[in-house]
Amino acid sequence: MTLRHHLSGPHGRPFAVLLACTILLAVVDGGQGRFLSAATAYSSLQTFATISLVTLGLGLTMMIREFDLSVVGMYGMAGCIAVLTGTQHPWFGLWLALGIGAAAGVIQGIIILRLHLSSVGVTLGGLLIFVGIAFVLTESRALPYDNLSVALALNERIAGVFSIRSIVALVFFVGAAAIFAWTRLGSEIIAIGGDRRAAITAGVKVDPLVIGIFAFSGLCAALSGVLLSYSLASASPAGLSDVIAPAAAGAILGGVSLGGGSGRPLGIAAGALTLAVLRSGLNAVGAPPFVNDITMATVLLTVAVLDGPYLARRLILVRQRFHAATNA
Repeated sequence: MTLRHHLSGPHGRPFAVLLACTILLAVVDGGQGRFLSAATAYSSLQTFATISLVTLGLGLTMMIREFDLSVVGMYGMAGCIAVLTGTQHPWFGLWLALGIGAAAGVIQGIIILRLHLSSVGVTLGGLLIFVGIAFVLTESRALPYDNLSVALALNERIAGVFSIRSIVALVFFVGAAAIFAWTRLGSEIIAIGGDRRAAITAGVKVDPLVIGIFAFSGLCAALSGVLLSYSLASASPAGLSDVIAPAAAGAILGGVSLGGGSGRPLGIAAGALTLAVLRSGLNAVGAPPFVNDITMATVLLTVAVLDGPYLARRLILVRQRFHAATNA
């Protein structure tokens, strides 16, 4: 009963999946030290830094039963803006991109609420606009970032396994988890996703929260895009377009439901870290690239089946029959 209680909590299942994947990779490695090494830990955290902030922003929009597709376009556009404007002054490029990311989120949130439109349609439009702007700004070519000292600093190892990028991502998750734990915002976000009308009746300021979450999602995507572009010393209008699939998968592995009303920041962190560990771990043990996609799909499908209402009803029915048989 204690194990079942912990696994059914908001953090139990995501961390259980992370632990299971870690143990599985350690077994596959066979004690050769390829997976359980500082190099693999560093690689995993670098991958985590690449996808986790987008996963956090997207996950929060999913919690309120919305979906922010525009993170893909903002991810690339923000990197292009920062590289274009931040060669001499990296902080200026960073803050400019963050401001644009947050403002774009606010505008999309207002449009969704005021015009009563689907977030998928609005943010798909945002995605296309941001991608188009990125192509115009870069004249459809990759841009080099000449401030190599920034790129080296962002990728420099800290304590053997961390970098500035991964530390920034972890700080964001710790801050979000603290807000969920110590303020009403967390419960209000969950309430909005569970039943928006009931949340309004209970006095939750739904509209400002929805707009704020879209602003935060845009900011997270922009920050992640800027840090990655700076660390790669280049930006491309189309080079960062593959982030939506791992971001959505990480959120779902982290306990966020597409139906809204579930999930926590630390669970989302565990989901994103699971994907990062799978990718870096499989590379470390020498698995072909396609194995990562198959493994990720298998884990995601397993979690989806376990979360499905049909399986839950069947398990309850089996348990009831078992108790009836033993008490007969």
